[in-house]
Amino acid sequence: MPVKNYKPTSPARRLMSVADYSVLTKKAPEKNLLVPRKKTAGRNNYGRITVRHIGGGNKNKIRLIDWKRNDKDNIPAKVVALEYDPNRTAYLALIQYVDGEKRYIIAPEGLKVGDQVMSGDEAEIKVGNSKELSQIPVGSVIHNIELKPGYGAQMVKSAGASAQLTAKEGKFASVRLPSGEVRLVHLNCRATIGAVGNREHENVRVGKAGKTRHKGIRPTVRGVVMNPVDHPHGGGEGKSPIGRPSPVTPWGQKTLGYKTRKKNKKSDKYIVSRRKQGR
Repeated sequence: MPVKNYKPTSPARRLMSVADYSVLTKKAPEKNLLVPRKKTAGRNNYGRITVRHIGGGNKNKIRLIDWKRNDKDNIPAKVVALEYDPNRTAYLALIQYVDGEKRYIIAPEGLKVGDQVMSGDEAEIKVGNSKELSQIPVGSVIHNIELKPGYGAQMVKSAGASAQLTAKEGKFASVRLPSGEVRLVHLNCRATIGAVGNREHENVRVGKAGKTRHKGIRPTVRGVVMNPVDHPHGGGEGKSPIGRPSPVTPWGQKTLGYKTRKKNKKSDKYIVSRRKQGR
């Protein structure tokens, strides 16, 4: 998917780039696969802000995606269309089973309209098919990986992401994630063959503040320009440093490299090696 650049007719256009969406074949989503998306503006039931920087944005609906693909095992499905999803970076593939039912799946790289996909034991090792890790050859590129059997895909779902099945031993398989972390996943967990499509998404430049507001993201204000009552970094005459050994959040919690993962977490035993430094 190439990235489209505009002529510099304005300061925003000069810096902006967008995806050309040439691979998409359908504009209107499937109506029976939509549910309303309620906006909270980051507020709880008391009206207090619990998540900052949320508000506004264009109206959109949630596309119901089949993350499990376990109740249609060994039933072939045809890719009907490739669609845009405003709620994620990856594109969606609309598939139709032989019984007429339509569902959404994450569109992997290389999947085209008219291709056939399948899940289950009888599925081939090809892009878009979903199988248990025990049935996928070592060295395969995969995405949409389950953490627990039957829970649905939880890892490697964003645009251009892919993991690699590196080994199998006992009841577990070793999977190298996009971050570089190597993790043990139960062999009964499912994954989809191939990498997630829309790889060029990382090259798209926002270009202007308004585009971020359209996504429902409100501005982030630096702490050093606030008053002391509002932020630990605030105060001082003129432009001043933070005045602390390390940066902190508005509530005094250390940031920039401070590890917040709990010690002796249950899932630690499944992590073979940590993610690469600096990522």
